[in-house]
Amino acid sequence: MKKEFRFKITNTLLLFILIVAIASCGPHKRKDGRTDTYSSGVISFASDESFSPIVDEEREVFESLYPKAKVKPIYTDETDAVNKLMQGKIYLVITSRDYSKKEYANLKSRRFMPVAIKLAYDGLALIVNKNNTDTCLTIHQIKDILTGKISNWKQINPRSRKGTIQVVFDRNGSSAVNWCVDSLLKGKPFKKQDIMAAKGSKQVIDYVQKTAGAIGIIGSNWLNDEGDTTNTTFKKNITVVSVSRMQKATPYNSWKPYQYYLYNGNYPLIRTIYALLNDPLNALPWGFAHFIESPQGQMIIYKTGLLPMNGDITVRDVNVNNN
Repeated sequence: MKKEFRFKITNTLLLFILIVAIASCGPHKRKDGRTDTYSSGVISFASDESFSPIVDEEREVFESLYPKAKVKPIYTDETDAVNKLMQGKIYLVITSRDYSKKEYANLKSRRFMPVAIKLAYDGLALIVNKNNTDTCLTIHQIKDILTGKISNWKQINPRSRKGTIQVVFDRNGSSAVNWCVDSLLKGKPFKKQDIMAAKGSKQVIDYVQKTAGAIGIIGSNWLNDEGDTTNTTFKKNITVVSVSRMQKATPYNSWKPYQYYLYNGNYPLIRTIYALLNDPLNALPWGFAHFIESPQGQMIIYKTGLLPMNGDITVRDVNVNNN
């Protein structure tokens, strides 16, 4: 009887160990409810809407390589995206700036380990209506337009009949807005009344296409003609403005945000694309961010017409015969 009792206890103990072992083989559910690993699971992350063409391509390839992983982008403005990260609602943001000193200190004080990874260089592009012939602007003219000193196309070209200059950004609080205020105007606010925000980069292009006096300001990854794999042709329905550092802009001292002019620094309005991470588990947000900075992820960036942060780039001289 005693032996039988011991046998039952032993079997019960073995059954308990077996159940625990089986449970440990499944997804480990942490206190925060997350079950993702470096290459599996489901997470949401935020990105400034202006980078959605790049992010969509990176996401598609990443998920094809790691079929157990699902990364869901939230396309919003830069301000909202970073706020979500600071509040712990997400763990990854794709944007055009590093952490501020205040943000970094805040996260460190809460015993986090925030990391900023540089992914690529992007040109902030100015676009105008295709019938507008004033397609060369200086940095000083752009600043004066944003601060209201220049409000009419006649102040740029006395013969222009385009009237009031209407500036349109993709969104309030977007990376384009923040970059112009922080980097171009050195913290000074916009003072021009005719500045508006659309609902996205596509809407900026549509508005400029229909509005003779408009200037749109968007990320250059929205400009490429989808049918051109060489990234040397911009969309036909708008005109991309050439920008000069000189006091007077001419076709000979002004540059468009082509990949090569980002590479050699000729184009003046260059910004850096970052992955901001605050993932204490080093799980799927890290996996996706590191994929983008990997050689395969950097090649995707290169093919979109932007300048990858890492990678060997070969520059060749090409003779063009126009005859």
